[in-house]
Amino acid sequence: MQLSPIAPIGTAVITVLIGLSGFTLRRSLLSKLFAIDVAATGVVTLFILVASRTGVASPIVVDAQFVDSYIADPFPQGVILTAIVIGFSVEALALVLLRHMAREHPLLRVDDFDNEVVEPWP
Repeated sequence: MQLSPIAPIGTAVITVLIGLSGFTLRRSLLSKLFAIDVAATGVVTLFILVASRTGVASPIVVDAQFVDSYIADPFPQGVILTAIVIGFSVEALALVLLRHMAREHPLLRVDDFDNEVVEPWP
C-alpha cells in the first residue's frame, strides 16, 4: 500500500491546526509558547513538503556541459534552515522572558497579567 502524496501535507496542516488551537485555548503563557512551537514546526514541515520534488539532482555542477534542468533549487532549503534557526532563538528568548515573569506570577496565567494594576512611573 502506497501513501497518497496528500497524506504528509495533511499531517503538516493538522499539526499547524493543533498548535493554533492550543495557542487559543490554553491559559498558561508557557503552554501558549509550546503551542506556537508546534504550529511553527507544522509550517516548516509544510514548506519542506511543498518545496520537495523527487527525481532532482543536487545543485553541484562538475561539468558545465551537462547542466540538467532537474537540478534542485537550494534557495528553499536555505530559507527553511534560516527559519528554523530564527525560530529556535526566538523561543529561547521567550523562555528567558517567561522565567523572568514567573518570579512575580509563578503560574504564568494570562488572567494574572490582565488584572494586574500598574503604578505610574515616579
